[in-house]
Amino acid sequence: MAVDIKNLNHNQLNDLISKAQTRQQELRKEKVVKLREKIHALIKAEGYTFEDIFGHARAAKSRRAGTTVAPKYRNPADPEQTWSGRGKRPRWFNDALKAGKKEKDLAI
Repeated sequence: MAVDIKNLNHNQLNDLISKAQTRQQELRKEKVVKLREKIHALIKAEGYTFEDIFGHARAAKSRRAGTTVAPKYRNPADPEQTWSGRGKRPRWFNDALKAGKKEKDLAI
C-alpha cells in the first residue's frame, strides 16, 4: 500500500503521521508483550520464578516510595507540629529561629 505523499495537503499529512505513530506504538506494545511472554516461559521452563532471577526490585521501589521519616523537630508552642528535617522548613520552625531559638532547642 503505497501512499503518494506529494498529493497530500498539510492536514492530510498530519493525519497520516498521527496514524502512523499510533500504529507504531501499537506494534511496539505487541512486541513487548510477546517478548515478556517468551521471557516468562523461558524462566518457567528452567524451573525458576521471575523473583529468583531479577529479585524483588519492583516491590522495593513501591515500598520505598510510601515510607515516612521520623520527625526530628517539634514545635514547642504546639507539640503536634513536627518536622522531619527534610524539604522546606515549616513556618513555625523559621519563626522559632527568628525568635532566638536554635535548632538543637527544637530537636526531639
